[in-house]
Amino acid sequence: MTFEAFGTRILPFMKALILAGGKGTRLRPLTVYTPKPIVPVVNRPFLLYQIEILRRAGIEDITLSLNYQPDKIRHLLGDGGEFGVNIDYVTEPQPMGTAGAYKYAVAPEDGPTIVLNGDILTDMVVKRVIDAHKDSGAAATICLAEVEDASSYGLVRTDTALNVTSFVEKPDADQLATESVNHINAGVYILEPSVLDLIQADANCSFEYEVFPKLLENESAFKAHVLEDEYWCDIGTPEKYLQAHMDFLGGRIRRFDIERETEDGEIATAASVDGKSVIADNCIIKPNAVIRNSVIGEGVQIEERAVIENSVIWPHTHISNNALVSGAVIAKSCYIGKNARVTAGSVLGDKSSLTDYTSV
Repeated sequence: MTFEAFGTRILPFMKALILAGGKGTRLRPLTVYTPKPIVPVVNRPFLLYQIEILRRAGIEDITLSLNYQPDKIRHLLGDGGEFGVNIDYVTEPQPMGTAGAYKYAVAPEDGPTIVLNGDILTDMVVKRVIDAHKDSGAAATICLAEVEDASSYGLVRTDTALNVTSFVEKPDADQLATESVNHINAGVYILEPSVLDLIQADANCSFEYEVFPKLLENESAFKAHVLEDEYWCDIGTPEKYLQAHMDFLGGRIRRFDIERETEDGEIATAASVDGKSVIADNCIIKPNAVIRNSVIGEGVQIEERAVIENSVIWPHTHISNNALVSGAVIAKSCYIGKNARVTAGSVLGDKSSLTDYTSV
């Protein structure tokens, strides 16, 4: 099978590995009952965005490396046929780290593999990095993203030919002031089978702290590919998760289609829903309710005069009369009482209940 990738007809030549085994502790309480790889992003399981950018590049064979609540992910995604790919699953016997999971899931005969961290939302054109890797003849290519503040990540230094020269983990303000660029590890790599030789079998091993330094020590060809006009976000915290939704609604993520129209729902003619918001199927929105710049999941009920703004509401939540939800994330099957206030930065886990007039 071939694919059309932004006007260019290409053939698939490598497999993909998505490292989706993390517990998502930074994203709690949203990940207590929902594994991070399938938290909804604009009402779609998050992994479907990664699967889509791989499929566009002609990559059909995708392995998911799982550890936390693997059955929920398998049940939702199945064999991948519904999404135009073939999905295999590997469950780590214990947490093995990013490189350990790669070693456990990939065999040398698989050839080059594109590896994605399971918490990266990007609309990157995968074919660009594949072509750059093939042309370079490198043992490894790491994708880099430019961010305003690299202090929470780690800088990746390169020379003018985009050879990786060094890593600076979580630099302080003084270090950042001396750097000309803020390029960080974007969590997307293309690795040749020779990289497997650097990883001990059945061991907990990290790309960032063990494998990549070995590549530099061995003077292996180690290239960087900078994401330029492509969106990138680590959705691993509630703040970043909400920001990703705001970026979708604001048009800053450009290469995915968003379904904004609802079916089989009841939206009162006197309700006010702006053109940016996304409303899933089977919602009930009563008269004089106001929804601005928000994502509403399936089966949500919003009562009269409730106001939802700059927020994400997961399926089957009930928001009562006169309630306000602003700048918040509310998970599945919650109850927000009359005149309750859920203010900016609030995150409610599944089945949370706020009594009338409560403020959080």
